[in-house]
Amino acid sequence: MSRPIVWALGTLATVMLSAAGTSDRLAARLGLVGSARPEASANAATGRSLTVSADLAGHFVVHPALNGQRVRMLVDTGASSVALSHEDAALLGLRVEPRDFRGRVSTANGVVQTAPVRIKEIRVGDILVRDVEAIVLPPRALGVSLLGMSFLRRLEGFEIAKGRLVLRG
Repeated sequence: MSRPIVWALGTLATVMLSAAGTSDRLAARLGLVGSARPEASANAATGRSLTVSADLAGHFVVHPALNGQRVRMLVDTGASSVALSHEDAALLGLRVEPRDFRGRVSTANGVVQTAPVRIKEIRVGDILVRDVEAIVLPPRALGVSLLGMSFLRRLEGFEIAKGRLVLRG
């Protein structure tokens, strides 16, 4: 009778230890813990770098802090600008009115109106960029916000190879 209990306790302990390690790695990957940012490292020539692995769909998802608030974003080298969903803009305290939508962009789903905004700072890992031009799309026009070229071109560089994106600040 005691053998099944010992086996069950051993299995439970193994699962708990495995889950704890996985949650720590996940929190580090999302940038939710202090010093364990995903592969953030000092680089004398270029400042900081951050390596992001592609998700199962091949996308590079990051959780930068925009004006101190974490937002889920897709890194999109095809987007001319940082593009915020209306919902994420509201989360950041960026209020846009219908009259503010005076720009237009072509997307895969057609032409959409946009409202220009400025983000005081965007921090991804140890990389910080201040005063970033961005656009806000109307409600429900964008499922996930995009970290586009108005941010990426302000970096020292970035590259994509072997399913990894390296940002150099």
